[in-house]
Amino acid sequence: MEVPKHPETIPLELNINGETVELDISAWTTLLDALREHLQLTGTKKGCDHGQCGACTVLVNGKHINSCFTLAAMQTNKEITTIEGLANGENLHPVQDAFIEHDAFQCGYCTPGQICATVGLLNMKKGNTPEEIRDLMSGNICRCGAYANIYKVVEEMKEKGTEGTTSI
Repeated sequence: MEVPKHPETIPLELNINGETVELDISAWTTLLDALREHLQLTGTKKGCDHGQCGACTVLVNGKHINSCFTLAAMQTNKEITTIEGLANGENLHPVQDAFIEHDAFQCGYCTPGQICATVGLLNMKKGNTPEEIRDLMSGNICRCGAYANIYKVVEEMKEKGTEGTTSI
């Protein structure tokens, strides 16, 4: 019996940061690799590549996910927002402004993922107690230990009733 051959690449159309992009990539390419290697959207970081650190967090239909854990081909007909897509031109997203105001980063490596996770948390309308906020943000590791200030950002955004929307 002859095993069918699979094409090297597949054509793919994705909606990223409000724009339709066409790619010709391997079917097994993760969303993270499509963003970084094929589209040069390097704000999304590659940390552990095992879904454990959250550095690769992006928003898909407003929900935060680990982009290293999903195939790009699974994201057709969905709205993907990366850290580059949160700002509206020169106007930062309110969560980005709050990260700066509260000095909620040190080395900055985890910051894009932390910001996207915060926006996703706000979109879910969850995180109504300190424990729930910590639990919902626990998938994003900060090796520098900026957790106290990151927590302040999330708490402030919740208090202000800031929507996490990703409208561009």
